[in-house]
Amino acid sequence: MIRRGFQVAAGLGRHRALLRAPLLLPRINPASAFGSSTDLRVSRFCRPKADLKDYALPNASWCPDMLSLYHEFLEKTKTDDWVKLPSFKSNRQHIQGFKLPLGLEVTSDKNDWRIITRCTEVEGQGYEYVIFFHPREKKSVCLFQPGPYLEGIPGFAHGGSLATMTDEAFSKTAYLAGEGLFTLNFSIKYKNFVPVGSLAVLNINVEKIEDQKMYLSCIIQSRDQQTVYAKASGVFLQMQLEEESPQ
Repeated sequence: MIRRGFQVAAGLGRHRALLRAPLLLPRINPASAFGSSTDLRVSRFCRPKADLKDYALPNASWCPDMLSLYHEFLEKTKTDDWVKLPSFKSNRQHIQGFKLPLGLEVTSDKNDWRIITRCTEVEGQGYEYVIFFHPREKKSVCLFQPGPYLEGIPGFAHGGSLATMTDEAFSKTAYLAGEGLFTLNFSIKYKNFVPVGSLAVLNINVEKIEDQKMYLSCIIQSRDQQTVYAKASGVFLQMQLEEESPQ
């Protein structure tokens, strides 16, 4: 067990060393990262996949606020450049045809990989959410309804579930806005408790891009904007996904 611990630590040390080595971080052309390639990433990310379930669709567990605001944003996708993002059970399905850089591939015979925010099939019990992205303005809105599996204080969502949801919404925004792949820093300040089964609206903006780092901010509030639940910020590393070699 001790030997295994040293092996894991050594492996993590190698990945940290890779992330610190400037020569291994391919430079991003700002013009391409924030020009027409944004539309290309969005079209690739939202490509229809008939064989995969989209979890970001209404179901019977959605509260009235969640459902009505979803339809409001769905209307905006027809007139105001907003895009509804599909949500599959694993990020592997979102990046089919590509692989992570720095040799971060993982091989396994398991086939039921799941992103943490899609860890249950039971509707309404865990993370119910949908993300809308605005390519031109580089911002997102995430509608989030925490279920009883995410409870902390009785009747209210655990703070960790709100942080997880925010980081996940950050990651999708950062990638689509400019190939932000890895979370370098994340912080959140809690203001109020989020009741289980209610709607929390996450408003996410890309604040700046500097030295291959994307800086994002988020205000999490009630639909009527009268209650602020939390404020968060994050920093993501810009890196390009690598195309998989044809078999």
